[in-house]
Amino acid sequence: MADGVRSLLGGSRGSSPASSPLVGRGSKSRSLPTPSSSSPSLLQQQQQQQQKKQTPPASPKQQQQTARGSAPGHCFKRVTLTKPTFCHYCTDFIWGLAGYLCEVCNFMSHEKCLKHVKIPCSCVAPSLIRVPVAHCLGPPGHYKRKFCAVCRKQLESPAFRCEVCELHVHTDCAPFACSDCRQCHQDGHQDHDTYHHHWREGNLSSGARCKVCKKTCGSSDVLSGMRCEWCGVLAHAACYVIVPPECTFGRLRNMILPPNCVHLFSRNFSKMHCFRILESLQTEADDDDDVDSSTQLSLKESQVSTDSNATLLLGKQILKIYDGNDAVKRNQYRLITVPRIAKNEEVVEAALRSYYINVDHQDYELQTFTQQALFCDDIINRNDTTEETQPGSVFQEAVPEAWIIRAKPRDNEVIKIYPAWLKIGMACASIRVNKASTTKTVIKEVLPLLGYQSETFQNFRLVEVFMGSKQVQRMVLDDHELILSRFQDIRKTSLRQMNQTRFYIAENNISVVRVHLFVGGLPPHLSTEEYANILKDELALKTNLVSVSHVYSSQGAVVLEISCFSEAERLYMLAKDTTVNDKPLTAVVIPKVLHTKLPQNCCPLLVFVNTKSGGLKGRDLLYSFRKLLNPHQVFELTNGGPLPGFHTFSQIPYFRILVCGGDGTVGWVLGALEEIRHKLGCSEPSVAIVPLGTGNDLGRVLRWGAGYSGEDPYSILISVDEANDVLMDRWTILLDAQEAIESAENGVLEPEPPKIVQMNNYCGLGIDAELSLGFHHAREEEPDKFNSRFHNKGVYVKVGLQKMSHTRNLHKEIKLQVDQHEVELPNIEGLIFINIPSWGSGADLWGSDNDNRFEKPRIDDGLLEVAGVTGVVHMGQVQGGLRSGIRIAQGSYFRVTLLKPIPVQVDGEPWIQPPGQIIISASGPKVRMLKKSKQKQKKTGNLKDSRNESMLVSEVGH
Repeated sequence: MADGVRSLLGGSRGSSPASSPLVGRGSKSRSLPTPSSSSPSLLQQQQQQQQKKQTPPASPKQQQQTARGSAPGHCFKRVTLTKPTFCHYCTDFIWGLAGYLCEVCNFMSHEKCLKHVKIPCSCVAPSLIRVPVAHCLGPPGHYKRKFCAVCRKQLESPAFRCEVCELHVHTDCAPFACSDCRQCHQDGHQDHDTYHHHWREGNLSSGARCKVCKKTCGSSDVLSGMRCEWCGVLAHAACYVIVPPECTFGRLRNMILPPNCVHLFSRNFSKMHCFRILESLQTEADDDDDVDSSTQLSLKESQVSTDSNATLLLGKQILKIYDGNDAVKRNQYRLITVPRIAKNEEVVEAALRSYYINVDHQDYELQTFTQQALFCDDIINRNDTTEETQPGSVFQEAVPEAWIIRAKPRDNEVIKIYPAWLKIGMACASIRVNKASTTKTVIKEVLPLLGYQSETFQNFRLVEVFMGSKQVQRMVLDDHELILSRFQDIRKTSLRQMNQTRFYIAENNISVVRVHLFVGGLPPHLSTEEYANILKDELALKTNLVSVSHVYSSQGAVVLEISCFSEAERLYMLAKDTTVNDKPLTAVVIPKVLHTKLPQNCCPLLVFVNTKSGGLKGRDLLYSFRKLLNPHQVFELTNGGPLPGFHTFSQIPYFRILVCGGDGTVGWVLGALEEIRHKLGCSEPSVAIVPLGTGNDLGRVLRWGAGYSGEDPYSILISVDEANDVLMDRWTILLDAQEAIESAENGVLEPEPPKIVQMNNYCGLGIDAELSLGFHHAREEEPDKFNSRFHNKGVYVKVGLQKMSHTRNLHKEIKLQVDQHEVELPNIEGLIFINIPSWGSGADLWGSDNDNRFEKPRIDDGLLEVAGVTGVVHMGQVQGGLRSGIRIAQGSYFRVTLLKPIPVQVDGEPWIQPPGQIIISASGPKVRMLKKSKQKQKKTGNLKDSRNESMLVSEVGH
């Protein structure tokens, strides 16, 4: 029979779909937030005060019981303080020797603050999730002044952090973390168009200020304060419920790709795959998990051995507690310390709390086994038997080495069924099931409670959802599945897993599965049929499930549309281990952007980050931009290049681009844009730069600085939003070598085919390119040493000193023709074609002197300036601002004839060019770049409200 339906429509104010309070699993010692928990009336306050005066002082036991029922799920206990302690609610210092500590999650509070605490305990947090979304936990790292979201303690040892949200947890607390990450796309499960704030507690900067009361809400001493992970609004735990629930995405609203406009079928893919986070991170995290588990076990073993004597002297005992069969198999346990005279129920309660389970301990019992039996094959069968226990102490003369906590067998259970179709409000039906209850009978029983006719049960299904911190797993239950047996099997496997498992009732909607998979690394310039045949041979492509939806022939890439989850997963994993013509394939899961749903003024920012640039600072920027924006608009260039990002944004009518990398990275992105612009809905997106390279000449010209040195990522995005559009010329260089090469097919010498490269900044011949080539060779020999601009420039100086005595009569080895006119060259060692007024890390090679022979240079005038240098010393003088180069010519069409092999470099990429012709001409339409505005940031209301976010994000990545 049904026990009833409980609902909380709309959740608490200011809650997000992924974190809003729903209903909690609880015992008599806990209370849950309800709409009626608002401020009492004046009459009620007077009555409460009168009652308080007439009530005699409570005993310590009564005080503990009162504290336990004062906040959602907490189990507060009055404790004696032995060191300086701060309240987690008001962040003030707790004066005196007494405070109230939650025995489950370590929440510490003043006595006066107990009645105001609204932050739920870690034991009930899983039941408060509206839409479960797994986290992307990267490899363990050291994070200063951060606190664990589960146990609320400071992260003093290596810990995990989510790559998408601000979750930080200890490695051993990660399994207990809620699957409450940001919902960044729609996947067919509880999709919605209205977004509420997604609140995350704690880890704010000490200068953060509350939006409501304008007072400081951050703390470096405890986990306190609330922050919306979309708009960045900050508030106290007591104030955030006053904030209007709808989230407008804050100051960056026009740059963020709205989550309701992104669709991605991700059932069989982890969050790492969905957000294109490199496998190396996931592998490293998994390896660290294994290493950390073994390390923790050894630490626990040493803790047991070293602390046993101390605890014995104090009359206490350390116990190993397993929560089910899975923990026994993996030998993963938690330690508890209890008095040696503790009774059975006290030990059971402590064991449950160690696994963040705060339920009635009378429904559970401890079973014992020896350490030798722990690894026996039949350990599960032997420990499934019920042992008779006598009331009193669990400790006998021979103390068992380990215990396993079990639920007492029952003939019926109360389970909660959640409706999957509600968008804003939430409700759950509590029904009682017995040994005969099946999926079909449960559906029939719960439908009337949710306002549906039980006769339509054929149109519904029951879905079991495991809300793990790293992955949310869904499984449709068979109509004849015995629910009680299923429920008890999960609980027998792991009590923690049972606490994170939920049953949903959903309609049998037939949805068409479309997974888009980008596959790169294929041979270029082939037809659709040829690409399909290659994939059939290499990946055993199933044509009835897979089709080629887009072909990028010049880049050797295709996009596959797959109508089966398992086939998509198989192709994704297989492609990563496949090579074609000795070139590895790349596979990237691509979301679909619903461009018709974009807001009118929305101009999403497409972010490309080269994590290998700029002393590896790109890694920190990648992490920060994923937090500030939608991760689906941030792409790592080392994982498939810029093409996956352009394909994702191909239907968006207007967007901007931010490239984080050196000048070579910017040229890479601009080159890909030139090739694909005819397939884009926005054919001329504007491009901004975060300079991460060594020279960063283009970044200097466009006012983005000489290099990234840890600026606030939020301020960078504001600057991009306020930047001005400018046009810039791009140039095509045709390299036509006359030197013959041996054909691979018949061994006959054939002319080398012409090569085309694009130029944005400058092209150098002679000594300039020779120094770049020496630097390039040094970096190839020891790439790990080139992790800072200072070191890179030092290598340039070293190479230059080695070339000081070298002389090259370049004017005798080349001929120059400008706009069909021969130009006589002076006695020089280097010839440089300049498109921007910055060369060699900011030097002005052309100079600023007036010259009637030439026009004043501009980056959009359709002209290139040609200058020469006489040697390394001359180059050093130009770098120091003492001299300028030798002005030679200015024009729009150039032909250079090489009489000997000569070093050549284009935008910092050097090589030796054989004798032949080099032709430089304008390349198609000009590109739109973003030039940083000289004006200060506009102090609009939105910016003022979100300024606290800048203070917080400035710590990200440090």
